[in-house]
Amino acid sequence: MGGPAENLAAARRYIEVIESGARRRNRSVLCAGSGRGNLSSRFFPNGSRDELAGIRAAADRGNKAITRQKYEIKNERSSGDTVALEIVWTGTLAAPLQCKPAGAEMRAHFAAFLQFKDGKIFEQRNYDCCDP
Repeated sequence: MGGPAENLAAARRYIEVIESGARRRNRSVLCAGSGRGNLSSRFFPNGSRDELAGIRAAADRGNKAITRQKYEIKNERSSGDTVALEIVWTGTLAAPLQCKPAGAEMRAHFAAFLQFKDGKIFEQRNYDCCDP
């Protein structure tokens, strides 16, 4: 069982795993039955909801679409079984997307709220704000 400090350390590891593209290591921080919700944004106009298999499939798609990505944690809070992260994401496109050519950089600001259960992430809610 993790407390606030252990949950925050696990949240940081999770972000590092995502940034590296090594999704297999997510097993060490995500528990079976994990889910992720994205509230409506430019990329998810109607929001989205994924279970663990969908999270992994999205990671695979992202690894093909982005050649490099960086997650900069600007602010973090941990209380009880919840960790809140304010993050700036920067990614380099592998292929053209909308009006951006391959090699262009995209940037987004988002907040992620991670719920922990038995020391692993059980639920994630993202609030995304993409730069134009």
